[in-house]
Amino acid sequence: MLQNAKLLFVNCSNMYKFMQIDDLDRRLLRLYQADPTLSAAELAEAARLPRATAWRRIERMEEAGIIRGVEAVIDWRKLGFAVEVSLRITLDKTERSAFDSFLAEARKVPEVTEIQTFLGRVDVRLNVLARDMPHYQEIYRDRILGLPHISEIEQLMLISDVHTDESLPV
Repeated sequence: MLQNAKLLFVNCSNMYKFMQIDDLDRRLLRLYQADPTLSAAELAEAARLPRATAWRRIERMEEAGIIRGVEAVIDWRKLGFAVEVSLRITLDKTERSAFDSFLAEARKVPEVTEIQTFLGRVDVRLNVLARDMPHYQEIYRDRILGLPHISEIEQLMLISDVHTDESLPV
């Protein structure tokens, strides 16, 4: 199984769908978030539940979209990506398709690892990884500035990760 995996929660069509969970579900979620590599038997034992009950509850939460799966958390710095920049972008929304065409093109930039949309002054945030500053400058000039409908960009360079925890306090 994957080490350093995290629990994912679902956003269905931009509307969160809620499922009622009880204390046993919460216990299973806490244990699963802490170590998603546990086997069904280990998870059941740690939760003090019969294996079939624990597995049925996990499957029910997967089917409801509460648990989307596990994923590897990769340290990109160890692969040679030393620069991480967050770009806050305001779009020129005078054209009806501005958001859609911008997002479609941004998805094609391989160094963009995350795309988020917002309400407010900033419309979109892109997270960009680069090997070094010359590589980032190349990405910025050749790929980012060529994206459609940009009216303003603010660049925030990551200095350090002080706290990263995607566990939900259930």
